Amino acid sequence: MRNRSGFGWLELLLGILMIGLGILTFIRPRGMMNALVLLYAAIVLLTGVSDILFYIRAERYTGFGPVVALITGIISVMTGMMLILYPDVGEWILYLLLPMWFIAHNIFNLANLNILRLAAGDFCYYVSLIVSIIGLVLGFLMILHPFGAMYIVSILIGIHLILTGANCIVIALGRYGLK
Repeated sequence: MRNRSGFGWLELLLGILMIGLGILTFIRPRGMMNALVLLYAAIVLLTGVSDILFYIRAERYTGFGPVVALITGIISVMTGMMLILYPDVGEWILYLLLPMWFIAHNIFNLANLNILRLAAGDFCYYVSLIVSIIGLVLGFLMILHPFGAMYIVSILIGIHLILTGANCIVIALGRYGLK
């Protein structure tokens, strides 16, 4: 393996940004969800336009276009416009998908703890273990109580962002890298 310095600038920056986003989530939880929905809507809309342009270019050069590209492009444009016009629908989707993301992300973190222990040491290992377990519990709580979670999901996200940001800073300041 390649040697790395003892300081992780990327992890530090990521940690600071996550803590900042977590604090903003506490201050304006509704605004955070609206911003996520609008960002997703813009990405979906641009993807749809890209698919339609691909269909047009392919048809121009080959005489026939992949119909799947046209259909997915139209569906993506319609979905993007719907999310822009009705962001509350997008919020409901986020409330349903975020618990699954929490669980998947934290399972990934737990699966890689041994690598982190080798690279960063015991302290980073235990901090990551605790943060990942808390994230799993939050994810399962959001699944078990979806209507209650709908009202507190922003607070849960804020807590997890701050904890994950602190974990990133711990990793950045720790002895991260094999020497």
